[in-house]
Parts: sequence; structure tokens; C-alpha cells
Amino acid sequence: ADLAAAKVSSPRDFDWVSQLRYYWRAKGDIVMKSTKKRNTKGECEVCIINAALLYGFEYLGNSDRLVITPLTDRCYRTLMGAFHLNYGGAPEGPAGTGKTESTKDLAKAVAVQCVVFNCSDGLDC
Repeated sequence: ADLAAAKVSSPRDFDWVSQLRYYWRAKGDIVMKSTKKRNTKGECEVCIINAALLYGFEYLGNSDRLVITPLTDRCYRTLMGAFHLNYGGAPEGPAGTGKTESTKDLAKAVAVQCVVFNCSDGLDC
């Protein structure tokens, strides 16, 4: 409904590319980062803006999903961009704003394991 209201008419519109999208890539469609060679089997690719990750196929249980807000979308875009560049992510902000839950929900969306370290000023992390 939001995409229709925003009058998205092209697959290049920002309102579309800023959504988490799943694409099935056939054999030979993508160059694997690890080997610099074309994929030898079909792969599921998760994309947002210009970042792409391979779907992890890690079963993470049947838990509730997070309500997506504009802040959650922003967190997803930032973390996916970091992961695309082989970096990690450490959301920062006030307590109770959903940083941990957003990170865990993104990990679930791309089916990879997420390990969370809770650090505070009193801890040496």
C-alpha cells in the first residue's frame, strides 16, 4: 500500500530499492565474493539499495517478527551496507529504542546467526 501511495513506477525508484528484496539467482548469474568466480549453483540473494548478501538458510526458530518502522528501515539499510562491505554493525543510541531487536530481526530476514554483545560504560567490551 505504501509503494502504491508513493507512486512507485520503476524498479529503480528509491522507495522500491530501499525495501529488503529476495531474488533467486541462477547458476552463473553472480560472482561470489569469496572465490571471485561465478556461482556454480542457484543462490538466493537478499538486496537493499546497492547492498547484496547471500541468503544464509540458517533456521532460527519460529519467533515473532518485529514491527517495521522508519527507524527499523534505516537500521536495515545501514547494517546491510556494512555487511555488504564485510564490516560488522554496532547500533548506538538510547536504551529501549529497538537496536538489539532490529539487528536480530535483520539477521533472521537474511537467515544468518546473530550474536549480540550487550556492552555498557561499566563493561570493558
